[in-house]
Amino acid sequence: MMPPLSHLAWPFFSDAHRQFGPVLADWASREVGKYIDHSNVDRSCRSLVRALGEAGWLKAVVPAKNGGLWEKLDVRTLCVAREILSWHDSLADFAFAMQGLGTGSISLFGSDKVKAKYLPPVRDGRHIAAFALSEPEAGSDVGALATTAVNDGPAHVRLDGIKTWISNGGIADHYVVFARTGEGPGVKGLSSFIVDAGTPGLEIAGRIDVIAPHPLATIRFTGCRVPLANRLGGGGEGFKVAMATLDIFRSTVAAAALGLARRAFDEMIDRAATRNLFGAPLADLQLTQAALADSAIDIDAAALLVYRAAWEKDRGAARIAREASSAKAFSSEMAQRVIDRAVQIFGGNGVRVGTKVEALYREIRALRIYEGATEVQKLIVARELLKLHDVARRLAAE
Repeated sequence: MMPPLSHLAWPFFSDAHRQFGPVLADWASREVGKYIDHSNVDRSCRSLVRALGEAGWLKAVVPAKNGGLWEKLDVRTLCVAREILSWHDSLADFAFAMQGLGTGSISLFGSDKVKAKYLPPVRDGRHIAAFALSEPEAGSDVGALATTAVNDGPAHVRLDGIKTWISNGGIADHYVVFARTGEGPGVKGLSSFIVDAGTPGLEIAGRIDVIAPHPLATIRFTGCRVPLANRLGGGGEGFKVAMATLDIFRSTVAAAALGLARRAFDEMIDRAATRNLFGAPLADLQLTQAALADSAIDIDAAALLVYRAAWEKDRGAARIAREASSAKAFSSEMAQRVIDRAVQIFGGNGVRVGTKVEALYREIRALRIYEGATEVQKLIVARELLKLHDVARRLAAE
């Protein structure tokens, strides 16, 4: 089985995207299953990152200057990749996505020297990347970060604090860490730093088990000394760095949800067409047909939102907060609905451990939370709308 790719004919895409998608889908159908062992997610992710790098797919997560595919990160390519990989397996999507999220800040704000050091090993699948923003008391509220970075001599800072819910925690070779440096209150006093995994004072405080397992950990920094040269952007620009990175990758989370929904739909329609009930295929029942139609409409609507956001960013929009949040909120909630319908159509087998729809049911739940819960996305959309209304009102008054 392979994911449907007919939407690549839409005007959102270039010929390069139309070539990229089918080749990745073919590779994934042959290769991804070789590296998946859900009982050992650390080994699986290491193997997947290495395989993605050796096959050249991780070139999509770094700029051309550092051996990547595009002059700058191309959000449509990232979305197409995540949609295809998540259709096959969430761990494959996770391995790809975290190489991008864990280096996105470096690509956007790193010095040439820093980029030359950190991006090629990630591109080649030799190093694993991580993004450390969340804390025990600071998830969506970035201004509440408590981890500190204090000057320690003329060329270093000292990190102290705790980060949690860190994907690739425990297996990453570097972490992009956000900490309070005190240039101003709230989000105005944050900075970001690259911290190598072997740096003294960095400790994996504990691993976190979730319903759809992947490498996840709590990290503690105790007097962790980091070169000032590893800072991304200027002092006090950490919030800018974080938001610019999430502005790119939030759309890709929506694309991953879209891939999960497409796989659930494919499983659902095959089951409905081949399962007999009361002497006829399940698909002959009107309620089954309604579930299929609702799912198809949901998926098309989500795809349009995802690729509108990606296209807006790629064509040069400075910020796509509203578009990316709309895509992320709708697509993750949509995928939950579609997967739930698939489970229902499978009946008892839909909740049997080891079936694909049961795995999808567990895998989708986190996407409604990470990189900003649905409720937070709605707040962002509303605030952007109110900003536009305020601007229009002031212009009308002039």
